[in-house]
This record gives sequence, structure tokens and C-alpha cells, in this order.
Amino acid sequence: MLERTQGIVRLHDIDLLALKHLIDYIYTGEITITEQNVQTLLPASSLLQMHSVREACCKFLLRQLHPSNCLGIRSFADAHSCKELHTRSHKYALQNFQQVVGTEEFLLLPFEEVKDLISNNQLNISSEEKVFHAVLNWIKHDLDERQNHIAELMSHVRLPLVSRDFLMTCVETEPLIRDDAQCKELLLEAMKYHLLPEQRSLMSSQRTQERRPEGMRPYIFAVGGGSLFAIHNECEVYNPRTNNWTPIAAMLWRRSRAGVTALHKSLYVVGGYDGVNDLATAEHYNPLTNKWIYITPMGTKRSCLGICAFDGLIYVCGGYDGASCLSSTERYDPLTSIWSSCPAMSTRRRYCRLAVLENCIYSLGGFDSTNYQSSVERFDPRVGRWFPVPSMTARRSSCGVASCDGYLYCIGGNDGTMCMSSGERFNLRRNMWEPITAMHSRRSTHEVVEVDGSLYALGGNDGSSSLNTVERYDTRLNKWTIVCSMVARRSSVGAAVLDCFHLERGLVQTTNL
Repeated sequence: MLERTQGIVRLHDIDLLALKHLIDYIYTGEITITEQNVQTLLPASSLLQMHSVREACCKFLLRQLHPSNCLGIRSFADAHSCKELHTRSHKYALQNFQQVVGTEEFLLLPFEEVKDLISNNQLNISSEEKVFHAVLNWIKHDLDERQNHIAELMSHVRLPLVSRDFLMTCVETEPLIRDDAQCKELLLEAMKYHLLPEQRSLMSSQRTQERRPEGMRPYIFAVGGGSLFAIHNECEVYNPRTNNWTPIAAMLWRRSRAGVTALHKSLYVVGGYDGVNDLATAEHYNPLTNKWIYITPMGTKRSCLGICAFDGLIYVCGGYDGASCLSSTERYDPLTSIWSSCPAMSTRRRYCRLAVLENCIYSLGGFDSTNYQSSVERFDPRVGRWFPVPSMTARRSSCGVASCDGYLYCIGGNDGTMCMSSGERFNLRRNMWEPITAMHSRRSTHEVVEVDGSLYALGGNDGSSSLNTVERYDTRLNKWTIVCSMVARRSSVGAAVLDCFHLERGLVQTTNL
């Protein structure tokens, strides 16, 4: 190099104190990295190709990540080509977006970086309303310079997924939205999505898809039920990866024989029996806050009902209203908080179960006040009609039902003479039922849910006592395995699978508040 013949070499763009620390490190093998010197040490060590110090600086900054500084660290990492630091600080910003948008760093971001964040499908948010407010706050921070970006940024806000109330009170009334033709088109698209729930599958786009943060994992929630003379409002959650049950917040009302399903990152519990009355009330659980809130009650009291979620709506069928078995069907739209009637089933059914398979809702088994049912029917929401399906090989009331890999599984239940351990599955291609291996325990009033290609049978009653045991079924091996039991014995239990982000960490935090 040219400098090798020079008596004095001038080093440009390097901090004097950082250079001193690095020279000391060469002789001593020790260097102290602090919040005050890391931003000068890292570029200096990069320039001098001292990779061990550069790596130590990156690790130090990773430990310092916080919502208030992650965007600055990401920018710093990008400027100095620290790929891992840039990737992980960007991921941290996505995972903590709700806190990041309240920082000055977010308000000072350039347009392209804001667009990159809010368009990301892995954005971790409790609701799309947070993204709408984030965009408005960024625009209004420098209105004259940024107003021209509002249409492009709003095109990445998933307005069809916000509540109708929010659309009308916050979006439609915002002057920046009303004064922009493209934004008004986005608002019209969202309103159309709300007004025509039957056609939502035809309006599918990026803006109608739920965001899915990296790190979302399935958990099984066991809700309510009863044991001996007690009816529970206590709930617990199972992590299939650790084989552990953890308590969560109790429901607002004691419920057994309720319907439980998951939709839009939330858990819904509908109807049931509280020991005195059959219920029309319903509740919604948010795992981010570990809290329950009431939602609009059904039009009809229902216990022993069937429930499922499909295409952004919750369907309930049959059940018992305190006087008679029901064949009626209702559906709930979380976006509008409205229940509406659907065509009734052909058969009255209490203790029936619902499952979704290839865009249709199947109702299986149950009890019509006279006979235990083996009959099955399916509802096609696209045409609004129920159709007959080949009957099961056994009569099954209060069975467990789930779909998996194109099959419809029906397991356990009561045939009118005893609780059963046997199971069968419906082969849609062959249009017939096939037997599967029996469970270890006889079960009725239990639940069956699917997680990652395996089925889990939870709780129920074996004919003499309430159960807290849980079994996992391997659909490939046709084999049942006992897994960790629930904390509480639960017959007439409700259960559903919900994808959550670091659930146990959130439960600890909300418990400590």
C-alpha cells in the first residue's frame, strides 16, 4: 500500500478515543463496551478489520434492544453492514410495533421505511386499528411534506379487518381520508366487506388477510365445564411443545356445555349452562391482555350447542334452550358484533358437534330428545343450504369432532347405552366412514381439537366421573398417546386452538400487573 513508505499515516473518519481503546485492546486483550462508546467503536473496528470487537459491539447492541431504540439500531446496523444486527433489530421492531409507534424514532422515519414496516405480514398487533393510528400520526408529524403519501400508506392498512364502529367513528370522519379519492375507495372497499359477509371469500386480498407474526404458535385452551356439583369459570391453556398446562384468567360467568371456538387471534365462548339457566350470553378472550369481555348475546339460549368458525364468522347450531332441542342456526360477525339467523338443520340436535371441511360446515350426531343420532349433515354457506351426508357407523351424542388432512374425525361420545372410546373418520373422496383406533379412555362431553396434524381429546366423562386426562392421536400412525393432564377435571368442557405469540411470557406479565 502507498502508506507503507510514509512516516506518518493519516486515519480519516475514525474517532480518536475509539482508536485509543482499540490500540489498548491490541496490547491487553481487553476492551470495555458501553452505551457511550459502542457507536464509535463499531465503525472503528470495522475500518481496522478487528472482527472480534465488531462482533462484540453487535452483541452488545442486541442486548440493548428496546422499543425506544430498535429503529435507530436498525439504521445504524444498515449503515455499517451488520446484517445479523439489522435483521434482528428489524424483527424486534415488527414484534414490538405497538410500542415502537409511540416513539420519536418512528415519527422521524423516512416514508419508505414506514411503508416497509406497515406492509409486513409479520407485524405483531392486537388490531389493525393500531396501524391506522400509526399512519395518521406519522403523516401529521410533518403534514405538508407527508400528506401526499397517505393513499399509498393506507393501502397497506387492512381496513376490512377493523370493526364497523371504528370505520364509522374514526376512519370515515378523518379529514385526511375524506379529502383523498384513493383513501375513499379503500374505505368503500372495507364497508362493502362488512356489509356482504356471504361474499367475503370473493373479496379476498392482502387487506383481508390476518397478519401472522413470526413466532406464532398453536395453544390449546380448555374452558369451563364441570366436575361433581361444580361448574367452572376457570380456564387453562396447554402448550404442545412443552407438554404443560397453565392457568389463564377465569371467564366472567360459570359455563359448562358451552360452545368454544377461535377466530381472529381471539377465543370466543358462547352459551352454555350455569347450573340454573341455559345461556344466550357470550364472551371473548384476548390472550394479549389475558382478559375476558362480554360480546353481543345470541338470539336464542343454547347449551349443548355445536360451534365453529369459518370465513371470518362464528356459526352455532342446535343445542337446548331449556325446553326443547333446537335445529336452528345462527352466525356472529365479530366485525359488526351482530348475530343473524341462518337456515335451520334438518334434524334437531343437542350435544351435536361442528367441524369445517373443504368450505362446508358439518354437523355430526347429537340427541333429538328421543333418539341418539348417527346422522350427519353439511351446510354450504355459499348456497345457504344443508345437505345430507352418509351416517356414521355408530350413534354418537356429545362426541368429539375435528377435521385433519382432508378427513372428518368423530371420536367417543354416548350411543344411549354407554360412553364410547371408539372413533371413526369420514373419507370425503370415498364418501364413507372408516374406523380408527380407540382411545385409552371412554369419553363423552369431551372435546377434540387438531394441532399440527395431531388430534387431542380433552376431559369429558367416562360414565362414572369427570376426567382431566388428555390423549394425543397420531393420524399417520393411527395411535393414541397419553399426555399431560389438565389441572381441573372437566366434563362438558369447551376447547379450541388459538395461535399466540409468546403466550407464557404475556401471562406472566399480565399476572404481575
